[in-house]
Amino acid sequence: MSEIFVKAYLGSKGIKNREMKALILVDIQNDFCPGGALEVKDGDAVVKVANDIMDEFDLVIATQDWHPANHGSFAANHPWKLLGQVIDLNGLQQILWPIHCVQGSFGAEFKQELDSDKIDKVFQKGTDVGIDSYSGFFDNGRKKSTGLSEYLKLKEVKQVYIMGLAADYCVKFTALDAVEEGFGTYLIADGTRGVNIQENDTETAFEEMEKAGVSIIYSSSIIENN
Repeated sequence: MSEIFVKAYLGSKGIKNREMKALILVDIQNDFCPGGALEVKDGDAVVKVANDIMDEFDLVIATQDWHPANHGSFAANHPWKLLGQVIDLNGLQQILWPIHCVQGSFGAEFKQELDSDKIDKVFQKGTDVGIDSYSGFFDNGRKKSTGLSEYLKLKEVKQVYIMGLAADYCVKFTALDAVEEGFGTYLIADGTRGVNIQENDTETAFEEMEKAGVSIIYSSSIIENN
């Protein structure tokens, strides 16, 4: 079979020019799952969704909260401040969280059941003591990039599919930044769960993402279309 024929055949099947797709797994770590320091209700349920769909993507990326122990988002590092209280942290509003995902700790590790061998690259965030990083792309002040956007563009990725923890914080801000960075952005609804400090926070986050241009889908549609 000639090289010209093969190239023509691949082009006719839409393979050569197919858009690159990446799956972004947001913070599927022990501390965000049941029993963790900042557990999300049913957070571990997203693991099966991730494992079931990883093979459908050209690239699998994971973000990882990776805080120093003296991080400014931890309530314990602010005497007389309470969990959930909002403070000014270097000019940005900051919710005070329990100590979580400390660098090198068990809580910062990916959930053991997650098929981590299929993750192509990990981007760590929240490493700067003076600013939090909900998004997998930037810190909360958008002053410093994690390198995720640059990496995806280098790999010629056009579409990103986002899932993980938690829907109303790190997943939401990762999705909003993905749109801002020019990627076709999809949220896998059954692959995320929310913190829900307020009862409707997850629902509100979904609405905010959709309004910004994020397409809300379910994992079943990914498997059915491949």
